[in-house]
Amino acid sequence: MRMRVPSIISLLVALSVSSHLPAAMGAQDSHFDPQGKQPSTFTLEIRNGLLATLPFADKRDFEEAKKGFIAAPPYKQIMADAGNVAWDMGSYEWLLQDKDFPSINPSLQRQAVLNMAYGLYEVVPGRIYQVRGYDLANISFIKGDTGWIVFDPLTAKETARAALEFINEKLGKRPVVGVVYSHSHGDHFGGVRGVVDEADVVSGKVMLIAPSGFMDAAISENVFAGTAMNRRMQWQYAVLLQRNPFGHVDQAIGKNVAAGAAGLIAPNRLISKEFEEITLDGVKMVFQNAPDTEAPVEMNTYFPQFKAFWSSEIITGTIHNIYTTRGAAVRNALNWSKEINEALYKFGPEAEVMFASHSWPRWGNDRIKEVLRTQRDVYANLNNQTLHYVNQGVTINEIHNVYEVPKSLQQDWAARSYHGDVQNNVRGVVNRFIGHFDGNPVNLIPLSPSDSAPLYVEMMGGAEKILAKGQQLYDAGSYLAASEILNKLVFAEPSNQAGRRLLADVYEQLGYQAESTSVRNTFLQGAFELRNGMPGGVPVRSAVPDVVRAMSTEQWLDFVAISMDPKKAEGMKFSINLITPDNGEEYAVEMSNATLTTIKGFQVPKPDLTITVNRADLNGVMMGQVSFDDLIKVGKATFDGDRTGFDQLRSILVPFTPDFEILPGSKPQQSANPPKPFEVLQQIDLDID
Repeated sequence: MRMRVPSIISLLVALSVSSHLPAAMGAQDSHFDPQGKQPSTFTLEIRNGLLATLPFADKRDFEEAKKGFIAAPPYKQIMADAGNVAWDMGSYEWLLQDKDFPSINPSLQRQAVLNMAYGLYEVVPGRIYQVRGYDLANISFIKGDTGWIVFDPLTAKETARAALEFINEKLGKRPVVGVVYSHSHGDHFGGVRGVVDEADVVSGKVMLIAPSGFMDAAISENVFAGTAMNRRMQWQYAVLLQRNPFGHVDQAIGKNVAAGAAGLIAPNRLISKEFEEITLDGVKMVFQNAPDTEAPVEMNTYFPQFKAFWSSEIITGTIHNIYTTRGAAVRNALNWSKEINEALYKFGPEAEVMFASHSWPRWGNDRIKEVLRTQRDVYANLNNQTLHYVNQGVTINEIHNVYEVPKSLQQDWAARSYHGDVQNNVRGVVNRFIGHFDGNPVNLIPLSPSDSAPLYVEMMGGAEKILAKGQQLYDAGSYLAASEILNKLVFAEPSNQAGRRLLADVYEQLGYQAESTSVRNTFLQGAFELRNGMPGGVPVRSAVPDVVRAMSTEQWLDFVAISMDPKKAEGMKFSINLITPDNGEEYAVEMSNATLTTIKGFQVPKPDLTITVNRADLNGVMMGQVSFDDLIKVGKATFDGDRTGFDQLRSILVPFTPDFEILPGSKPQQSANPPKPFEVLQQIDLDID
């Protein structure tokens, strides 16, 4: 007979970092979706097994996460300047009940409670502070001789501004004398206009520090596939699901992403050396460049005066994404491990506190080195063990079922995969080194799912037999096997409601079982869209003006080339010279073979058309605020030559919107305000993980 496992929350609530919040909301027992199901007995068995085997008695994370708490604000919501709610910590207060939620993996529920920290915390007495729970990331404040040095000013102006106002209210008002961007993801720089004026950065009054290559990385990761990444983010981050035990519960490195105004101010001080020292306002900072890790460019910082190590997003309270399901270049797990190792040997011998742009600090030299070694070993093992099996013939379609996290690491909370997912991470390693092809000739030219699925359904004897077998597998708790055949049915017969409902039930149980937020959210979003279709009215987000201004003209022209319909471009042939006098740039643009190409610094000898426009005025065209014809009318642009090719190009541009189907038969309602044809940048998004 199995002993009753104590409630996970009863084990932890006494140490909860959020005990200063008001009383928890009422019980959240009912599913927000009328078609939703409760956890199955198989899902409950997995949960009970985890409760019995994971080290829930290790309460150090909770002790560290509550340490240094100063005050929580009286509000739970932060409003955006546009009038919407930018941030709502109160929507997660149900997590603070002394209650197990069977629809949440208990390890993930533990992480979700840890991420309920909300308010002002002291990291180093009198010198280093953090405001947590105002956005996906933490914002850190270093107290200099005269003012604040702000590390990673969140995603949105409104949340960053609120954090600065709160710390000034509690500790005394001080000017911001410096800002540090740790890396090129939007939740680490997007709120900069909430803490500093651009004029003060341009004048040098405020030092804005970033790793070398920051601006290019901040833009280039998000331009060319921005719309697809935004649609996929709706699944990875479950932004369309309710905050509920059956829906969104956490985002592993924070609760969620703020929905405010994102901005970008160019840095005026770049860190280019492997290790570089700056003293600002009496604070000595040693920066460690650690590129090609969690972001293309990223850096850690050591404060020798305080024996404090700031680990940016390279070391957090979870294992991160090597491959992010939202979409991004596969990251370098081995180099990530080596950069952690370098920090361990460079700063580890004397560091007494380690804090980061996500999660909570660790105190004590032994504890810091323990966490550094744990995360170092996880990323190295991901890389090395995966390639060990690859070199024995294990393929990208098998590795996730072969790879095992070492048993010693399975018992370490700092090695659990809440943000990244170990199964997708190891597949990412394979893809990085040898690509998506598994060596089987049948997978060289695979059929599209909509073409292969009808063949499978026919050979399996039709929909009724698949449904019967799918139900049998579901009833046996064989959810992955059930999803394999039911997915074929849904792609072959998108309108088969019985198949859609059963596949949704399967996905839902897989979501409940998942420890990774990315996996949970993806399965639960899939279940929701199978049952209800994609919600109508998904907003088409406009390009962030600061990001557009920071884009190169060449990047914009390349995106125009991506935006044109290649089938409609057949037979078109023209050349255009583009000149932007205010920044002295020239571009040669040619259309041939249904392909638009651009080269900077050259001009076509005899172009069909020459366009002259200042880059400052071109920004309005790039954001869809004005057209070239508008600029011509007011004398801000000139067209010399035959504009036929230009007009042809404009007529075949496709405005991308993040409402395409991922599962067949889930078409959303049509937007009442479709984007205008030349708004080709409306879906540039800021990479946030």
